Amino acid sequence: MIAVLTLSACHHSVSADTQALDHSGMAYDSVKELRALDVTNLEITQILKIYGSGFSEQDSVAIVHIFHSRGQAFTGGDAVSDLLQAGVRDDTILGLARLNQLGAYAGEFEAMHLAGLSDPIILEVARHRSEGRPVLSGASLAGLKNTGLHSSTLLVLARRGVPDADAKAIISLRRRGASDAQILHHFSGS
Repeated sequence: MIAVLTLSACHHSVSADTQALDHSGMAYDSVKELRALDVTNLEITQILKIYGSGFSEQDSVAIVHIFHSRGQAFTGGDAVSDLLQAGVRDDTILGLARLNQLGAYAGEFEAMHLAGLSDPIILEVARHRSEGRPVLSGASLAGLKNTGLHSSTLLVLARRGVPDADAKAIISLRRRGASDAQILHHFSGS
């Protein structure tokens, strides 16, 4: 009997917190879907943070689904909010979540976007890292961008998995007048 009362009290606590989602302006169906996901108090706080930062309610529900599909609680509120503030698109953030790359690399992805690197480049770097394959770092890609390499060239270099160790050689070639096409011809990746 005590266990039933304790369980009811815990459940009531979660229900009270989901009222904060109702008050946030989130649609009833979205709140209902989050309740069905059995979100925790911590997750509700994280959801309110990302929704309040401008993440759409559909994407807020989707990101919780992504984390739960891996058996993880959603704890990425700060990372998502920071990425949103940097101007990273919602679909890119969901892509990073699917790749399980919202943890340690979130700050680097934010910096990459602020340095003018496109969302497709960010996703390509994340994809390589999630697969344990080599790829240029955000700092190296930003440095290459500063040499005048086009975004399309940077994306190809990331897709090819050019390792970070090659960044200095690419910069050196660029400073000696190598074109984007010449650099792509010379660096085929790993």
